[in-house]
Amino acid sequence: MKYVRVKTDKGARYGILKKGFIQLMENTPFDSSPILIDEAIRSEDAVLLPPAPFSKAVCIGLNYRDHAIEFGLPIPESPVVFLKPSTAAAAPESAIIYPSMCHRLDYEAELAVVIRKKAKNVSMEDALSYVLGYTIANDVTARDLQPKNGQWTIAKGFDTFMPLGPYISDEVDGSSLMITSRVNGETKQMSNTSNLIFSIPYLVSYLSHVMTLLPGDVISTGTPGGISGMQPGDRVEIEIEGLGILANTIISEH
Repeated sequence: MKYVRVKTDKGARYGILKKGFIQLMENTPFDSSPILIDEAIRSEDAVLLPPAPFSKAVCIGLNYRDHAIEFGLPIPESPVVFLKPSTAAAAPESAIIYPSMCHRLDYEAELAVVIRKKAKNVSMEDALSYVLGYTIANDVTARDLQPKNGQWTIAKGFDTFMPLGPYISDEVDGSSLMITSRVNGETKQMSNTSNLIFSIPYLVSYLSHVMTLLPGDVISTGTPGGISGMQPGDRVEIEIEGLGILANTIISEH
């Protein structure tokens, strides 16, 4: 299924994306099974929200070999992990705010894993049973602030720095998906999730031995090489095979 989270006059609701419309649900995808109601929204009229209301976004750095090489860094022997706050979430087609204290703002196309149920000390063999599905993430980064701070929270934690969407799908195999980014229609990144250094089952298991993963949490699995800067007015699109296109526009903070 393809799960979307939409804005309604009754607040945020989940639905199932179908051809041309969204069938609303009484519950959420994190419950045992979806309960559909007799209410639908035309897809073209829907206002999409970030599909995973995460308590934390657990992000993996340098998880594609070519991305580590372009920074002149060694291939990691264990995952490079940082967190993004829930306030960084941004919806499809919403604005990414270019902070006034930043002088280079980068896109990072990433496959995001959405956790279905509470996960603690999970084995690699059982890891995928804790996954609801996959969505697209843009790990927006204030690149010039990253080396200055000695850690990545400031550079990656601004409001709107974690666009997600447009939907969560349980119909794809996250281990082998084409991933592409475009800025103003020009292709910037192109790779495949088969090139991940640390696999999805490994990451779910590894992280669950460090912190409890909660329903709706996301693991953003890293970006391939090809990053560069964005400017106010630019439109960034990230496309992942089977997961649609996540598109956002850059605006100035002031």
